[in-house]
Amino acid sequence: MFVDEKGKFISPDLIIALLGHYFIEEKGQKGRVLQDIRTSQAVKNYIENMGGEMHMWRVGRAYAALKLREIDGVFGGELAGHYYFRDFFYSDSGILASILVMRILKNKKAEGFTFSQLIDNIRQFENSGEINFKIEQKAEAMEKVKNFFFDQQKPEAFYDFDGYRVEYADWWFNIRPSNTEPYLRLLVEATNKELLDEKVNQIKGIIEEFK
Repeated sequence: MFVDEKGKFISPDLIIALLGHYFIEEKGQKGRVLQDIRTSQAVKNYIENMGGEMHMWRVGRAYAALKLREIDGVFGGELAGHYYFRDFFYSDSGILASILVMRILKNKKAEGFTFSQLIDNIRQFENSGEINFKIEQKAEAMEKVKNFFFDQQKPEAFYDFDGYRVEYADWWFNIRPSNTEPYLRLLVEATNKELLDEKVNQIKGIIEEFK
């Protein structure tokens, strides 16, 4: 986990984008980059602007390490703060991630950038963070949330390999059962705070029916 020079916590998924400065910008390794299904859309936008190719997969080290090897990805990461590297046997290493981030910060400081400025250049959206609901009927709640928005508008993209990720032009959400705890997890991201609050409240209202 990282904090900037102001002591502000940095969402771990944004570090995936920052690592692109080493692998893609410095080393010229414009290959595949792995993210989990909860990762901010800002990461995909940033990496692809640098010339990388984003791939999305399930949450969890057991899935990520295997997927990075399968796609022969250069590196990848998760919202939970795990970072995976092809040159580290496609496995995760917090130490290696820290060393590379420090290297990037050293180089960018020489160009006049602070850590917070670099992250501000990556971050584009308002994000709810993970919201947990302790309910028994997880599958039924997920299905009702998905159908509610599908009935309103066809999404631009839909993924169903780890719960659901439903993407629209100006917002998206991921709803999934926890792999390790008795919770249904929700994450919402939008282009502005008003839209974010609206969608979070809509989804909460649907899930509350199952409590």
